Amino acid sequence: MTAKAFLLSHYSCSPPKNYNSNIRGRNFSFSSLYYTTGIECRGAFRLFQFGSRGLVRRNNDSWKVGADVKSKPFKIAESSESLKFEDPISDALLRKKEEGDSLEGPAWWEEFPKRWVIVLLCFSAFLLCNMDRVNMSIAILPMASEYHWSPTTVGLIQSSFFWGYLLTQIAGGIWADTVGGKAVLGFGVVWWSVATVLTPIAAKLGLPFLFVVRAFMGIGEGVAMPAMNNILSKWVPVSERSRSLAFVYSGMYLGSVTGLAFSPLLIHNFGWPSVFFSFGSLGTVWFAVWLNKAYSSPLDDPDLRPEEKKLILSSSVSKEPVKSIPWKLILSKPPVWALIVSHFCHNWGTFILLTWMPTYYHQVVLSLS
Repeated sequence: MTAKAFLLSHYSCSPPKNYNSNIRGRNFSFSSLYYTTGIECRGAFRLFQFGSRGLVRRNNDSWKVGADVKSKPFKIAESSESLKFEDPISDALLRKKEEGDSLEGPAWWEEFPKRWVIVLLCFSAFLLCNMDRVNMSIAILPMASEYHWSPTTVGLIQSSFFWGYLLTQIAGGIWADTVGGKAVLGFGVVWWSVATVLTPIAAKLGLPFLFVVRAFMGIGEGVAMPAMNNILSKWVPVSERSRSLAFVYSGMYLGSVTGLAFSPLLIHNFGWPSVFFSFGSLGTVWFAVWLNKAYSSPLDDPDLRPEEKKLILSSSVSKEPVKSIPWKLILSKPPVWALIVSHFCHNWGTFILLTWMPTYYHQVVLSLS
């Protein structure tokens, strides 16, 4: 607080009863304080009064004319001792700083909702899933030329992936309900990443080894979708579930675009084995982050903020683990069959294009040339 503000806060000035308005005011220098003669100032201390002849000081009810008193120059700014006022807010901040506590709030990544971290990790897992799936569609062209495979052999190699993929669709969901989505999805990513890296080695060993490795890769990717649905059903509130699932499924299509775009570049510059080695190694990076950040349920996460845990648990529908599946009742419902047929047709067209479109264009280019 400045000296001027201090003085103004303790004194109020008003003209005296015998104030003569014809008297001109004179300036008196008391730091930044100016007064007009003939004005009496009253404050908490009533230490002085302004008269027509100058500053008058009060001492035990006796007054002295300011003209008879020699004033000594005094500058508040140069005083070695200044007035100090208690400021509880400043004192609290100073104590907090002395105790070593941070005065800043938590970083933005600490405030980021943990449930959306899980969604981002599932999105990246599905991106890797389709990247590793479609790379064979591009790499099969130089592989067939190098190993002299017939179109029939190429078809068997391409379909061997779906042999394993078919086996673990239902099994993956049951396993996720039993041991948790974190373990199942983590296993799936590691399994298909290892199979992707082993593909060039298996191709050099022979066709039976390549068939087995591709089927193993299908086993790993087959558990991804049921495990993802299991973990998101526990982490994402009902009001956010549609947008989170849409975001995760978009990772599959982005993975197809990324795999089809980068595979030719890698093959052209480093050879066809580089596609499998580079794409498969990305799974280890994902798995390291998954182990550190992901949990099967909000109840298992010790670092989850209490307010977010309350939001998730209060907005989610709690269900008991499924012990028996009423297959007969499920398959007797017409909407179930409508979903099965539509999903079959969708996958038929999608995987035919992803698997055979590069081969088709390659054959068309060869025929035209």
